Amino acid sequence: MPGPTFARGETVELRTIEPEDAEFLQRTVNDPRVRTSLAAYEPTNGPAESEWIESLDEGDGADFLICVDGEPVGTIGLKPPNEVWGAAEIGYMISPDEWGEGYATDAVETICRYAFEERRLNKAYATVYETNPASRRVLEKAGFTEEGVHRNEGFTEGEHVDIHRYGLLVDEWDR
Repeated sequence: MPGPTFARGETVELRTIEPEDAEFLQRTVNDPRVRTSLAAYEPTNGPAESEWIESLDEGDGADFLICVDGEPVGTIGLKPPNEVWGAAEIGYMISPDEWGEGYATDAVETICRYAFEERRLNKAYATVYETNPASRRVLEKAGFTEEGVHRNEGFTEGEHVDIHRYGLLVDEWDR
């Protein structure tokens, strides 16, 4: 059972990640359709996923289970920010069974609200493989701007691919 709701979007809830969520997270991150877009090249077993969940109390980031009607559909996280710059990277994954429902866009918008209103950050940014146009659309729909391309910096499915960096400044954010 997912933890308590921390933030609400239009359709999603961002909830705390609890030990019971390990099976869902392990199943999702190991799905080839997901892991090839996350730079996850090694399998994640149950103990490793549980260890990651336990590590969430350390550091200054924020990781959430994305839920719809109380059921998990993915995760989203805000990495520990660079306090001097006021910038933090976001990352997210959605279970393939839930793709195309708008959950990722709503979750990105919700975590940006948290980053800008509660963490007082100036910028949120994300990186996306060129082979993941759906994730690029998510960021663009959430108001992010493509800032540059890191040529052949990623490696997925046996080939080097470009990585696109997107950013959103608090002044550009559509509250």
